[in-house]
Amino acid sequence: MGIVKTNGIIISESNMGDFDKMLTMLTPGLGKISCVAKGARRPKSSLLAGTQFLCFGEYIMYKGSEHYSINSCEMIEMFYNIRIDLDKLENAVNITKIIQDVTDENENCYKILQLYLNTLYMISETEKNPNFIISIFKLKLLCYLGFKPRIECCVNCQSKENLFYFSIKDNGLKCESCAKVDKGAIKISLSTFIAIKYIITAPPKKLFSFNLGNQSQKELEIICKIYFNEKLEKEYK
Repeated sequence: MGIVKTNGIIISESNMGDFDKMLTMLTPGLGKISCVAKGARRPKSSLLAGTQFLCFGEYIMYKGSEHYSINSCEMIEMFYNIRIDLDKLENAVNITKIIQDVTDENENCYKILQLYLNTLYMISETEKNPNFIISIFKLKLLCYLGFKPRIECCVNCQSKENLFYFSIKDNGLKCESCAKVDKGAIKISLSTFIAIKYIITAPPKKLFSFNLGNQSQKELEIICKIYFNEKLEKEYK
């Protein structure tokens, strides 16, 4: 058994026994781990606040044979606005389900955790369209998972002109000529093209620092939803 100190966010919680909790935590270096928080449901427990769903904090734990046990925690962020708004909470739950599906134990999750935290912050602290926020989240997450779309040139003929069609089947942009023989290619506007390119290349801290018109937001939402479900082979809300 060894003592471990790590930052992490609680992505699921369930009751265990009379006063304990079983938690799933996403950490940057340990990946997704199972943790026991003994006595965390007691009213005066020092673990009460820091072991709630979506609490991000610094945790000191020791590793047992099957799971980690939390000794102490210090909260960093609890995303209060999500907790008091049912719509924000629903969106946070939806992206958390995705995070649970794409992460495992003993893997480096730093980039995914950073994206997850930034997305939760945008849902919590801004009034941007949540569908727009989640579309950006999905496309960037796919890049981290090895499904980055090809955007530099047409995925078929390598032309760099008129790349205004997104091919779900061929994982990237197509020119008008090649899109004519791809019935699944989705026509996009110049604004949507620029947005896709920005999302793929933007640094994490600036990922959400742009806006789109309503029509382009709808185009981006459709592409990200279909492309995401296709690559992960699962239908997400």
